[in-house]
Amino acid sequence: MSTLWDGTYTALVTPFTADGEIDHDSLCDLVDWQLQSGVDGIVPCGTTGEASTMTNDEHTGVIESVVARVNGQAKVLAGVGGNDTRNVTILASRALEMGADGVLAVAPYYNKPTQAGMVAHFTAIADTVDIPLVLYNVPGRTSSNILPTTVLRLAEHPNIVGIKEASGDLGQVMTILAGRTKGFSVLSGEDDLTLAMISLGANGVISVVSNEVPNEMSKMVSYALNGKLDLAREIHYRLLGLMNANFIETNPIPAKAALAMMGRIGEHYRLPLVPMAPLNRAKLADELKALGLIDKGN
Repeated sequence: MSTLWDGTYTALVTPFTADGEIDHDSLCDLVDWQLQSGVDGIVPCGTTGEASTMTNDEHTGVIESVVARVNGQAKVLAGVGGNDTRNVTILASRALEMGADGVLAVAPYYNKPTQAGMVAHFTAIADTVDIPLVLYNVPGRTSSNILPTTVLRLAEHPNIVGIKEASGDLGQVMTILAGRTKGFSVLSGEDDLTLAMISLGANGVISVVSNEVPNEMSKMVSYALNGKLDLAREIHYRLLGLMNANFIETNPIPAKAALAMMGRIGEHYRLPLVPMAPLNRAKLADELKALGLIDKGN
């Protein structure tokens, strides 16, 4: 499994109906738009997809819808993360059955395993399910950090093919980049650090902002990967305000609010997430207007 995972992968939101059910029609419309915009992959059922509030059957249904809609036009990296190793393995097995190209698994949250526990957790998944596995390190969400030594040890497993790195620690990222084995991908998990990470040798991004600007984010990453840093930098700074606004409240609240303002989805969340505060909504709208994504009169 040495095929490199690179480019722009959209951490896709999950649209819901007003009564809280998954809106598969809007989900498929979003996938169509992403594909038309040139993204390299779709990541359903991640943090941005509110997977933590889905049942296993709903989770499988979203992956099935996305895989069917993508139909081989891009990679599908299905989120399967959780803090119960047995259930993560079940979800990974279902993703494989649904035809996903790989799975993304976050470091177990709340129970905060040791580094030895991290190795045991991810190894158990990779040993059980024969599908490419991308690690996801996001200490701000999980309260635990997958250390570089642990990442590099896990990278020796043939089924563990990369990491989404969202620690915000470029020193840590560089340690992984310097020590990784051939074919192990390092993907940014933070939009605003993507250009910096690619300049250091990273392979791309699993992006939130590409929900709203998939074509622009894809271009930025492509330019950066091909050494056209001036062009990449221009797009980076044009999108930076929106990248920051997407985290003015807990992700994916702003991204879903933005897509609703753009007329792409209905603005519905599952508790404990709630709609944006008015002041923050106005700030987000200003960024969307500046990019021409919504009318200035809105």
